Amino acid sequence: MSDCKRIAVLGGGSFGTVIANIAAENGYDVALWMRNEDAVQEIQQTGINQRYLPDLVLHENLSVSSDLKTAVDGANVIFFAIPSKSFRMVVEQVSGFISEGQMVVSTTKGIEPGTLNLMSDILRSELPNNRVGVMGGPNLAKEIAKHEITATVIASEDSDLRRIVQEALSCEYFRVYASADVYGVELGGALKNIYAIIAGIAAAKKLGENTIAMLLTRSIAEMGRFAEHQGANPMTFLGLSGVGDLIATCCSPLSRNYRVGFAFGEGKNLEQAIESLGEVAEGVNTLKQVKRYADEHDIYMPLVQGLYKVMYEQQPISMVVKGLMLAERNTDVEYTLPKDEI
Repeated sequence: MSDCKRIAVLGGGSFGTVIANIAAENGYDVALWMRNEDAVQEIQQTGINQRYLPDLVLHENLSVSSDLKTAVDGANVIFFAIPSKSFRMVVEQVSGFISEGQMVVSTTKGIEPGTLNLMSDILRSELPNNRVGVMGGPNLAKEIAKHEITATVIASEDSDLRRIVQEALSCEYFRVYASADVYGVELGGALKNIYAIIAGIAAAKKLGENTIAMLLTRSIAEMGRFAEHQGANPMTFLGLSGVGDLIATCCSPLSRNYRVGFAFGEGKNLEQAIESLGEVAEGVNTLKQVKRYADEHDIYMPLVQGLYKVMYEQQPISMVVKGLMLAERNTDVEYTLPKDEI
């Protein structure tokens, strides 16, 4: 084990719970913070996070608390696994308890409502003296809890942070790769949620495999255009946090965003689709934020525009699909043939 001895994970949802448990299995002293005191007491009594991962018995090295100060005290690395709408509030609450030497890592795949800030932006603004990292990849928590093999990416400009997170979370079923492109990894995780909703709708409508393959491929093109505008490297989207995460969330009913899209495609309205999920689907908020940004900066994102029309303007899916197919001709891979050379 490295010089990192203690880890805190803030947020007791599915992913927060599984990464806390991996670190505990690896021999680290892990504190998992949850807001709900009743849930904390239940886990303390049963060793199981019944709401999110009822089949996972948590490791004995993992302790649970509803007290933020207690959770982060002495932790070398603090993981934030908080929904985007509550992320800043929790960071503000805990900021007075965090010292300069502690490293902070976001696992949240979303964009802050109203500001278009990524979670790393929030960490840097609220914790300016701490080293920051983000995680992303094809990481469906329920599969990780079953020890099914997968991998993730830790992105940071700080090599020590990357190394420490790799050592804390790497095991025989969970591999951790490194990247220095923080925005690229973070945007991959946030943007793919939009396209998972589209994939869910397509599955509910029983669209063909050709159609779904086209949608996934064009999703990568849109993600790359948006990310490049934000200063990220579009090549990052060829990795685990781009293509890998997109495939996992767009092809699996374990994905919350996919399930929202599927319910919507079956005929439920947006409110009913969200209610049927019972968990946070980040893509619903991300769609609104990305659509607004694309409009303001003239970024060509026809799938985002089309989904917005379907979900918020009640346009028939058939009309939106027709509009996409008859839209302006474009190149396949823009980096090999510029649009103005068609």
